[in-house]
Amino acid sequence: MSQTPHTLRSSSKKGDALTQAERALALLDKTPLLRARDLVDAGIARETLRRLVQSGELEQPDRGLYRRVGGEMAAEASIAEVSRRTPHAVVALLSALRFHGLTTQVPHEVWVYIGRKARVPARTPVKLRVFRVDGDGLTLGIDDHVIDGVPVKITNTARTIVDCFKRRDEIGLDVAIEALRDARRQRKVDLNEVWRIAERRRALTYMRPYLEALG
Repeated sequence: MSQTPHTLRSSSKKGDALTQAERALALLDKTPLLRARDLVDAGIARETLRRLVQSGELEQPDRGLYRRVGGEMAAEASIAEVSRRTPHAVVALLSALRFHGLTTQVPHEVWVYIGRKARVPARTPVKLRVFRVDGDGLTLGIDDHVIDGVPVKITNTARTIVDCFKRRDEIGLDVAIEALRDARRQRKVDLNEVWRIAERRRALTYMRPYLEALG
């Protein structure tokens, strides 16, 4: 029996929807977090996204954002989304250490510095671990990066290592020592800069033995 024109059109629409769904899932396998407009620009209809959410294949960690259910955001994607919502935040400590490739730990939060009176967003797609700082805490050893088109402020390698020693009770002294040694071995840091920042950050007293051992 031949199909009616109406049946042909219905089958075609269903096939298009399946193709869009597969494409959406494939895109989110490559990039764990995407904005709705990015998916729409890639030819995915909003209705397709809605159906994927209803079927339990996608979830929305925040308005206008999509990811696979049970999937984790890539470290850089999570940093970009936090900076998009909190442009005054500085990515620091364990998150900065991960960004610089100096730890194998994968933090489940994004660690940031924020001014003492700055506003923290009520909702973000990932959890934040906030440290309130002021003065050169927000300016010393800070580099500007662009991740997924988003300007991001991140403590540089030297500042990150110094701060990990300074907050060794939260980071772990073994993590800080390993980061210092790895950065030196991989030639990712100038020990003179570490020394200078350690003096400014009042961390030189307990860092001196480790710096002199590498010196």
